[in-house]
Amino acid sequence: MTAAVAPVLFAFGLCIGSFLNVVIARLPSGRSIVHPGSACPRCGQPIQWFDNVPVVSFLLLRGRCRSCQAPISWRYPAVELITASLFVGALLFRGLSPELPGALLLIAALVAVTMIDLDHQIIPDVVTLPGIAMGLALSLLTGRPNWLAALLGVLVGGGVFFLIIVLSGGGMGGGDMKLGAMLGAFLGAKPLLVAILAAVCMGGVVAVCLLALGRRGRKDAVPFGPFLALGGIVALFWGDRLIAWYVDAFIG
Repeated sequence: MTAAVAPVLFAFGLCIGSFLNVVIARLPSGRSIVHPGSACPRCGQPIQWFDNVPVVSFLLLRGRCRSCQAPISWRYPAVELITASLFVGALLFRGLSPELPGALLLIAALVAVTMIDLDHQIIPDVVTLPGIAMGLALSLLTGRPNWLAALLGVLVGGGVFFLIIVLSGGGMGGGDMKLGAMLGAFLGAKPLLVAILAAVCMGGVVAVCLLALGRRGRKDAVPFGPFLALGGIVALFWGDRLIAWYVDAFIG
C-alpha cells in the first residue's frame, strides 16, 4: 500500500511545493498568496497553466520565461522537489496513519519558514502562530503526541528560546521562539529536545565553517530558523528511534 501511495504523495508534494513558492515570494511583503495569479517578475506576463506544472515546465522551458526569456530561479523546482521528497519520507517513517496529515502540514510550514528566513531573516507569525494552534488541535484529534505532551512541547519550545533571548540580550529573535513552540506542538516535548539538539549541532558546525572560510565574521548573524527547521525534520523522522537508542544506551 505504501508503494502505491508514494508516487501519488510525491505528485501532491510537488503541487504543495509550487504553492509554497508563492508563499515564500509574497508573504514577507504582505501580498496576497491567492490573487493575482503567478506572473514573470521581469516582464509581468501572467504564467499560463501549462507553464506552471511543477518541475516539468521548468525543464521544458529550459529555465526561462516563455515571453521574455528571463532566467527562472532554480529555487522554484528545488523547493518543489524538496517538499515532495520530504512528503514521501514522512510516509515511509510515519506510514498511512492518522498522524501523517500533521507531519505533512509541519513539513510544508518548515520549508516555507526556512526559505523566508534565509531570504529575509524573519520567521512570519502568520505561519508559526496558526501552526501552534493546529499542532495542538491535531494532538487532540489523533493523540500523537497526546495533548499533554504537545502542550508541554509548546511551553518547552517557547521557553527555551525565550530564556536564550533574555540571557543573550536579543541575540536570537522572537520568531525562533515561536518556531520552537510550533515544533513542540507537533512533535511533543521529548522529540522537540532532539530537534533543538540537532539544530544546535548543525548550526554550530556551519557557523564554524563560515568563520573559517571568511564568509561570516564573529558579529555577523546567521539565521537559526533553517537549522531549527532541519532539526524538526530529524526529530519527525528519527526522533522516537534516537530517544529509544539513548535510553537503552545510557539509562536502560
